[in-house]
Amino acid sequence: MSRTVERDLYAKVGLAQIPHILSMVDRNPLSPTYGCFDRAYWHYKTSSFPSGMYQEFVLPLALVYQYDFPGGETYKGRIRIQELVAAGIRYAARSSHRDGSCDDYYPYERALGAVAFSLYGATESYLLLGLEEEDMVDFFRRRGQWLITHQESGRLSNHQALTVLALYNVHRITGDPQLMAGVRSRLETLLQWQTNEGWFPEYEGCDPGYLTATIDFLAKYYRKSQDIAVLDPLKAAIRFASQFIHPDGSYGGEYGSRNTFLFFPHGFELMAAYSQEARQVADLYIMRGISEGYRVHLDDDRLCAHLSYNHLQAYLDFWGGERGEESATVTEGRYWSGARLYLHRDERRYAVVSTAKGGVIRLYVDGQLAYADSGIIVRLADGTTLVSHLVGDYEVSIKEKGIQVAGHFGSCRYRLPTGLSQTVFHLAMLTVGRWNSDAVRGLLQRILILGKRKDSTRFRRTILFGQQVDMTDEIWKDVGQGPGRKVEALYAGTDHTSIYVAVSQSYQHSCLLEWTNYGEFREVLNREGYVRIERTIG
Repeated sequence: MSRTVERDLYAKVGLAQIPHILSMVDRNPLSPTYGCFDRAYWHYKTSSFPSGMYQEFVLPLALVYQYDFPGGETYKGRIRIQELVAAGIRYAARSSHRDGSCDDYYPYERALGAVAFSLYGATESYLLLGLEEEDMVDFFRRRGQWLITHQESGRLSNHQALTVLALYNVHRITGDPQLMAGVRSRLETLLQWQTNEGWFPEYEGCDPGYLTATIDFLAKYYRKSQDIAVLDPLKAAIRFASQFIHPDGSYGGEYGSRNTFLFFPHGFELMAAYSQEARQVADLYIMRGISEGYRVHLDDDRLCAHLSYNHLQAYLDFWGGERGEESATVTEGRYWSGARLYLHRDERRYAVVSTAKGGVIRLYVDGQLAYADSGIIVRLADGTTLVSHLVGDYEVSIKEKGIQVAGHFGSCRYRLPTGLSQTVFHLAMLTVGRWNSDAVRGLLQRILILGKRKDSTRFRRTILFGQQVDMTDEIWKDVGQGPGRKVEALYAGTDHTSIYVAVSQSYQHSCLLEWTNYGEFREVLNREGYVRIERTIG
């Protein structure tokens, strides 16, 4: 495959979402929601307020208007597209709160992520198209000031990196030194979060997928600012991230703290001149992930803009030099104790095991996905679901040719909104909650993401890499606790997740692998309180 053809694959992925994005925006100049990209609000009218996150969708439109992409001739230089970009920025300003913040999932949320994503999209579009509108500049300054003075609960490194990038853009537009001071402050916080293994934390630990977003935002910032302070941290992050590009060019998965298959290629293309690992990762992603269809598909309404503009930017900044050499073969397991990720790689096999998530594993043989397992799932008669993959402090034992993880199952709840719960919640946000959005966000994080209930049922998983890959699962449960504690279903799920993450559970080819049904072991477990399941996998 020639380098030109490889580069064009980036454009193909990015352009594929443009009709989708043009379908989402209100294109009627006479409409009060002209420029709004939240179709559920302005068209279907199933939402009571517009999500500010959607206004980042101006950026892919600005890119296809401004640049020549192979296959993008329909969009290049179209005045209507330029008008929609400007309308989208104006609607972002018009729909914001007075302080410049915006909501995402619920009223008066003032979501930092939505603020930063939409501000980056708007300011980058403004700079690309050379717009000069004082009202827009005033809006950018107001939103930037809000970002400077507000933090969010939890450690979301990708949000911090994006805030650095967005604030720097506003500084470039306004020249305001206070905004540059905000850039330095946020950057200092983010670099302090970086671990000695190279990764940046996402909530409770390491998520390789979100790490590529943090790398991307920092690489963009470096290209714009030439701030030498981020170069070595970027190289360290890329060295770590390069271990988790799979042999088929896919990336990340349920073994990350946030369950993401996310991969942002633009940052790796920007860093290719500085990092052999960046070149190697980008090339494998193109040649297998994109070319052979193994990349993740973030194609729903909320997510489609992220990878659209990122792939278009990767096309524009394609490295084009010599291909990255493949990394040396690892013949023994390597364990990152901070990230709690174990990697085995030999001439035929590649496997990642998360000890932070009870032994979640992905196994590749001869370059193809052979097995994926997000841990043991137990369904009890009373409706309780127990899982072994919630992030926790499990007992870990490194074996001569493998690893062992043991601990307690966690209780998993499937929460769905009801008419009553949504009414009560929105009324609360419209009254007390509008002045306590940070407290509400923290509460929702504890419920949907961080909250855990440890169960008395225990497990131990042992994975050994010999001539074959042998996996043993042991389960202990108390007997005689009543009919409600009877095990009704027992599985190893390939793609089961139990916390809310916006970019998780998108389509990626591994989700088509069948779950493993351990139903034949239920009777023994219910009767004796212990079962040992031995398997050769892959």
